[in-house]
Amino acid sequence: MTSASFRRRIALTLAAAILTAGLGTRPGTARTAKPPLHGRHWMAVTGKPLAATAGAMMFQKGGNAVDATCAMLAAVCTMWDTLGWGGETQALIWNPKTGKVIAIDALGVAPTGATPEFFHAKGMEFPPEFGPLAAVTPGTPGGLLVMLAEYGKLSLADVLGPALQMAEGYPIEAQLANTIEHEKAHIKEWPASRATFLPHLGEAWEAPHAGEVFRQPDLLATLRKLVDAERQAKAAGKSRKEAILAAYDRFYKGDIAVELARGTREQGGLITPEDLARWQVRIEEPVKTTYKGTDVYKLTSWTQGPAMLQSLNLLEPMDLRGMGFNSARYIHTLYQVMNLAFADRDFYYGDPYFPPEQPLQTLLSKGYADARRKEIDWKRNDPAVKPGDPYGFAGKENPYKSFLEKWGTPAAAKKYTQPQNSSMTFDESFRAGTTSIIAADEEGWVVSATPSGGWTPAFIAGRTGIGLSQRMQSFVLDAAQSPFNVLAPGKKPRVTLTPSLAVKDGKPWLAAAVQGGDTQDQNLLQLFLDIAEFGMTVQEATEAPNITSYQMHSSFGNHESQPGRITVHASTPPWVRQELQKMGYKVEVEDRTSGPINAILLDHEHGTIWGGSSDYGEDYGIGW
Repeated sequence: MTSASFRRRIALTLAAAILTAGLGTRPGTARTAKPPLHGRHWMAVTGKPLAATAGAMMFQKGGNAVDATCAMLAAVCTMWDTLGWGGETQALIWNPKTGKVIAIDALGVAPTGATPEFFHAKGMEFPPEFGPLAAVTPGTPGGLLVMLAEYGKLSLADVLGPALQMAEGYPIEAQLANTIEHEKAHIKEWPASRATFLPHLGEAWEAPHAGEVFRQPDLLATLRKLVDAERQAKAAGKSRKEAILAAYDRFYKGDIAVELARGTREQGGLITPEDLARWQVRIEEPVKTTYKGTDVYKLTSWTQGPAMLQSLNLLEPMDLRGMGFNSARYIHTLYQVMNLAFADRDFYYGDPYFPPEQPLQTLLSKGYADARRKEIDWKRNDPAVKPGDPYGFAGKENPYKSFLEKWGTPAAAKKYTQPQNSSMTFDESFRAGTTSIIAADEEGWVVSATPSGGWTPAFIAGRTGIGLSQRMQSFVLDAAQSPFNVLAPGKKPRVTLTPSLAVKDGKPWLAAAVQGGDTQDQNLLQLFLDIAEFGMTVQEATEAPNITSYQMHSSFGNHESQPGRITVHASTPPWVRQELQKMGYKVEVEDRTSGPINAILLDHEHGTIWGGSSDYGEDYGIGW
């Protein structure tokens, strides 16, 4: 060994020792790329600085965390922060008036005529990734309006104020401008998208230039219609809530709905006015588990969220601190636990409002976790991990036993080629970004949201300015692949979007969300453990090294899986990487592996709010 390599090894050893030991005993000692956020009165964190400012503006108007969330949601959609207005919104809300967590389901559904037979007739093995046929019904407008009407304090005019100004024109950031230019071949396929996104059509650079004022007159007109519906309802003597819901009706049952459906069907899409009128936001009971006394809440099985709860059940009896932070044993443990939880996700999760009934209660039970834990190979990665049988564990007959028996066989594990219309590689789709929104206030309201859909290149429907979701691709067309997630009209696809909210001693403690496709609950699981087990501050945890597994099936494109592949942080010592390789892993190294994660921690001892936003992307927060 050369003297230089010896010094490097000593330095890495010391760094690992500081991260493992120091953070566990003295929170806040590690230097972070971003400073932690502190506030007494409120906190707003999201994917773009301008959007975080929109949240702060609502607090300054006397609004609560729900008002701030809705304003940030409107802003990031208008800024196309890897989502648009026609996408979907998922949120968890701590209501201090009831002392309960509320779940917001604002995910669209497959439209009339969207069936496996329809797509098979077009020669497709999966629904497409882009365009009008990739769209489920819009959910975000409904989610925003229902959250605001039910739990906010301000008017719709107040909350949409920043987004209206942005639609009039805002200086576009380089990240979006570059994405538009990169995706312009797709954008040119759809007239309204072309008119919106390519102001320099025919020039060498056809997208807006970074810093140029980006104007969206059609979207501006649509947002003004929503505010006008509220104004007219108030003038007619309606209450605040009724007035906001009048805007809801105009979007889903009025002239906006008619134009959205017309513009979609004109370009070969399937959404009808009746599809829009039938769709509704659901206010649900979330699911939860308890990890060493902390209640952790997730949205139910139309998301991948319960997989994080299953992982926590599997990990709870283990001595994670004794393994050492990001040691080979710790990394192997996380990977194997996620293998088990995500195999169950791939097979059993889907729209719970469609039969047959899912075995979610059993999947989230401690007893089922105890049984599954016995399957872990502690010496090597198991590339052939299969879903468990929660039906059999509960003494019932599994309706899909024949599919379960074939899971992992060469026929069932067929590796599909990249979709013909895809502009993304497997890695890009597996880790595809969106945004996240976290807010908290001194009244006790806490919100964690992960909106998405309608990302660039988005199909814009007619003259609405609304970019539609691409979430249809998360369905499968073959029951053998994911029997609870087979496409059907009126059904929700199982999505990766998965906000988190943890409650300790009956009070909200940690709210977190992250963009990143199938990596979301991997990142959020590690963030939670970084804080709960290793004593990191919320900012340290958002920046801490994470691992990424690709052994679960991608929720996008052709739903491929890459067993044994793992990404580790560049700070991972070479001897840890070598040990992982001996255990059967295909190890890759990256400089950033932790997000982008946004999180808020409530410090009840001091009556303060801590905010964290990782150094991965352009996420930003403001507190007071």
